[in-house]
Amino acid sequence: MNRVIAHDAYTCTLTVEAGVRLHDLHAMLQQRGMALSSLGSISEQSIAGAIATATHGTGMEYGDLSSMITQLVIIDGTGQRRVCDKGNERDLFDAARCSLGALGIITQVTVQCEPSFTLHAVQSADNLDNILNNLNEVVYSAEHVRFWWFPHTDDAVVWRANRTTMEPKPSPETFLRDTLYGFHYYQLQLYKARFTPDDIPHLAREHFDRRFNRQIEWIDDSHKVFNFDCLFPQYVNEWAVPWESAAEALRQLRIWINAEARKPGGVRVHFPVEVRFVQETDVWLSPAFGQTVCYIGIIMYRPYGKSVPYKKYWRVYEDIMRTLGGRPHWAKAHQMFYYDFVRLYPKFGDFVEMRATCDPEGVFVNDYICRHVLPPNHPLTTAAVTDSTETGQKLTTETPKL
Repeated sequence: MNRVIAHDAYTCTLTVEAGVRLHDLHAMLQQRGMALSSLGSISEQSIAGAIATATHGTGMEYGDLSSMITQLVIIDGTGQRRVCDKGNERDLFDAARCSLGALGIITQVTVQCEPSFTLHAVQSADNLDNILNNLNEVVYSAEHVRFWWFPHTDDAVVWRANRTTMEPKPSPETFLRDTLYGFHYYQLQLYKARFTPDDIPHLAREHFDRRFNRQIEWIDDSHKVFNFDCLFPQYVNEWAVPWESAAEALRQLRIWINAEARKPGGVRVHFPVEVRFVQETDVWLSPAFGQTVCYIGIIMYRPYGKSVPYKKYWRVYEDIMRTLGGRPHWAKAHQMFYYDFVRLYPKFGDFVEMRATCDPEGVFVNDYICRHVLPPNHPLTTAAVTDSTETGQKLTTETPKL
């Protein structure tokens, strides 16, 4: 499921089997002089998996990966092979481009690309208030913009990238600063902070000053610049809010984090908080459906795979995002359910009906679909509870362990 099926140089599209991994897709595209217009931080996913949850990059004029699909083939729950695009089975197309796996198995996709390009990335230190007070200017200051805020401080780092014809320039990362100190020593520091959490605010200040309080730049193939090392195991939560609400969301989060820092035994959180922007799409279940959004992602690292407290941080963060009309990233654990999504997504009811049409017997219904997509007391949900009881498994509405 990882072969190239067709290549159209004139329209700059590539049709591939849907099991191809993104890192292999980059190579396929590069061989043909093409590239994805935007990309997230990692490329380990299959293209089908990436669009199933509306995986995204950043850029006010760039949509998520689901919006880049121009045609797909899906085998639905009845075994029927269905080809859909904007001119054929449009509703199925708009539902299937972010389907959570609920409609069937996607076997083939056609991806809208652009001629291969090089990106010039510039990363510079800034102040959070300066960014938030001038957010409109910041987000349009380059084709692709994201920034990281360092909680417990007002420090931030802004990453900007533009297409360029300049010669490649290698990343200025060094083994001593970025690998030995920024990865291995930092992981040791976080492990020790499990026992002395009051050290965490100091770590944010230390690493900003020693690693990020400077300007760096590099030039390379687009996918190499879009992707970056996400370090070690981590708990992650990410929601999208209307981009006009981004500054308010971050200010509310900062107020709470700073208040906790003043409390003995209060919550201490890891850096960074990552902020990205995605253009509105017409994909029914994309968090960017009908609105340009700001994704705000929070993190708590798990040094050496060890657990760290995170649930109170998650709870407060999600409350802030809910009050501002936020939609959770489908690939992250969340506490949102059927009636929440009916309110948040104008096409959610249509998606549920499409699921019933594509999969009337519930072939693709699983714990996640029961918990978040099907209405309460739906016959398939009841059946799933019965099955789980008989097999000794528990169907729960609790947040899955990350």
